[in-house]
Amino acid sequence: MPLRLVEVYLPEGYADLPALETQHDVIGCWRDPLADGRHVLHVLLDTGDTEAFLQWLDGEIGLHDDYRILLLPVEATVPRPEPRPAGARSKTADRVSRQELYEDITASIRVGWVFHTFVVLSTVVAAGGLLRDSVAVIIGAMVIAPLMGPNVALALGTTLGDTALLRHALRVNVTGVLTALALAVGLGLVYPVDPSVPEIAARTQVGLGDVALALAAGAAGALAFTRGVSSALVGVMVAVALLPPLVVFGMLAGAGYWAAAYGAALLLLVNVVSVNLAGVVTFLL
Repeated sequence: MPLRLVEVYLPEGYADLPALETQHDVIGCWRDPLADGRHVLHVLLDTGDTEAFLQWLDGEIGLHDDYRILLLPVEATVPRPEPRPAGARSKTADRVSRQELYEDITASIRVGWVFHTFVVLSTVVAAGGLLRDSVAVIIGAMVIAPLMGPNVALALGTTLGDTALLRHALRVNVTGVLTALALAVGLGLVYPVDPSVPEIAARTQVGLGDVALALAAGAAGALAFTRGVSSALVGVMVAVALLPPLVVFGMLAGAGYWAAAYGAALLLLVNVVSVNLAGVVTFLL
């Protein structure tokens, strides 16, 4: 995995931390004094070792007003660190630390004009692709749909029992869904909708393939965040499971096809539950 540089601004009286190098797989460690008498500790670690190191620090230092930790990604280091011996493994799972994971996910669910703009644009593009029966256009809409972050945040909040994160993720999800739904209903009122179009008809019924797609999307979304890798392509997969049924539901409801709209709404509900269930299981594992 990549490396992390952990900068620890130590409270007064904690200049020396015993057993730091011996108890942890530290690649490098440097201490610098500060002007106020405190010290800053620079520790270079594998990403998978970061969480165990932070937990150890919490046990050694506890809570102090002048105690702060910064986690910085490392693009490269010279000389290169020695590779682990064959068969050696990190003391923690092969993932980013829980602290970094939490920050990444909370940063992905900020609601502003950009979020609403992406929801509107992705809904319009998805509606155009559905009405034209164009798979390529529908996939294009998935690229700009900001649906991955809120749903992964919902899964993480459920896993950790974090009610604040859970409430915020729910608000963002509901905001995105209502915005897309209102626009889709308006499009259904204005444009003629043919429920027999294959791309529309395929999203008015629930099948095992749809459930498998949603489960795979939820697991992939959670896994992408835990690995600290780019989630753009995985976000497309999550959006494929969620946005097309939502747009189909809105357009069919606006056009008055209530039976078909009910099937699309059921598919949307099944996909939302499946995505979040798979995300929770992935986080637990």
